[in-house]
Amino acid sequence: MFLPAAFLSIVALASAREVAKDRVKAAKLYDSGIRHANNIALKKETFGRQREAGAYDSAQYAALDYIECSNGTAISDTDTFRCSNIDLYHFLSHSALGSKQGFGSSSWGWTSDDDREFVAIGQSDGTAFAEVSKEGKLVYLGRLPYYSVPSNWREIRGHNNLMIIGSEAEGHGIQIFDMKKLLDVDPATPITFSNDKDLAGHYDGLPIGRAHNVVTNPAGNFIYAVGAVPRNHTCKSGIIFIDISDVSKPTSPGCASQDGYVHDAQCLFYKGPDTRYEGREICYGFNEDTLTIYDITDKQKAEVLSITSYEGAAYTHQGVVLDPDNQQYLLLDDEYDEFEQVGPGSPGHPVTYIWDISDLTKPKQTGLYRSGARGIDHNQYVYNGYAYQSNYGTGFRVLDVRSIPDDPTGGGVREIGFFDIYPEDDNEPGGGSVDFVGTWSSYALFKSGYMLVNTMERGAFILKMKEGFEKM
Repeated sequence: MFLPAAFLSIVALASAREVAKDRVKAAKLYDSGIRHANNIALKKETFGRQREAGAYDSAQYAALDYIECSNGTAISDTDTFRCSNIDLYHFLSHSALGSKQGFGSSSWGWTSDDDREFVAIGQSDGTAFAEVSKEGKLVYLGRLPYYSVPSNWREIRGHNNLMIIGSEAEGHGIQIFDMKKLLDVDPATPITFSNDKDLAGHYDGLPIGRAHNVVTNPAGNFIYAVGAVPRNHTCKSGIIFIDISDVSKPTSPGCASQDGYVHDAQCLFYKGPDTRYEGREICYGFNEDTLTIYDITDKQKAEVLSITSYEGAAYTHQGVVLDPDNQQYLLLDDEYDEFEQVGPGSPGHPVTYIWDISDLTKPKQTGLYRSGARGIDHNQYVYNGYAYQSNYGTGFRVLDVRSIPDDPTGGGVREIGFFDIYPEDDNEPGGGSVDFVGTWSSYALFKSGYMLVNTMERGAFILKMKEGFEKM
């Protein structure tokens, strides 16, 4: 059961700008956990409908080899995928990737010292591993099962050669898997790895063993858990610091609890215009109703630098700095502004909010980009001036964001390619559904240009920009 949007949302506004956090509303809806519980209920209703309709029976989706995007579509024997400037190289279902329960979630990639490319693919019953061949084929190598019980919420991030895997399942903790174990696997005999024998490490110090997300900063020796309930725990579901200097024995020196629940974060050693913080470890927290910026250099005494909301905030979900070597701008996505029809998201088209973070204590929301597609934004990452977005039913989207330093209003941002991995909603009004279907995550940072897209219903796609649009 969920609460109506009118109760949860603020009045729709024509434009977006930063505002002070509404502490009365925050206490009632966000800090209390009501807002997040409502979000989970909404998603579970969609997931229930999809499961009843058989959408998660991934064995029904046949493997696909190379299909060119031509005249706006990539056409297989069974489906027509809308697309622009992106070709399909390979598709394997979750079933073909070793899952008995399906349902895709997070994903990440790793490149070995000899430039082989591997992916970790989140599924409800564990994590699948595959190599992306030089021809762009997924070569299944095996899987790491869940640690406690299955969960649709499984998050994965890379920390150098390690994959950090968290889950909303109680008792799961954080699995730490060394991707070098895949180097000598014979794909003819995929391996089911053991949680007892094959983990590089396991962190079991979460309050009840679950976290909404995991965060990494590969330049340091710490990983982070966020959204680890309960909210009345000492850490208040904030950022939990986990020292992996000895990866076999991870420990926690403390946490940042000052602004309560953190849904996702990006943590980096600071390089940018705010010289007061040069070289310090900064976390950009996406905290349900705010962008909250932390200085976590001293793990015993983390400091909140700023707490800033924005017009149209419904559920601050995730974000990323435009350039980690010059942290002046940041992109942010709000998962429920389209669904709740508030602020710039009210028309039902995914909105990317643009922030000037030149002063870490006073971030400014300077503009936005609104997609032409109809749907909901979910996760995005930026590499070399391009944003790669997994936007649920609208599919995988690539934005050229290089213009933002010259025009922070977003007026120069343009979409240069997309691949719609969820054709089931193409005939909906506006060409898409504002619902929690399609792609959860993607990884597009390989030098080869191959891009992984993980979908909830079907499985994993390998895509690549057409010649002339190469950016790696």
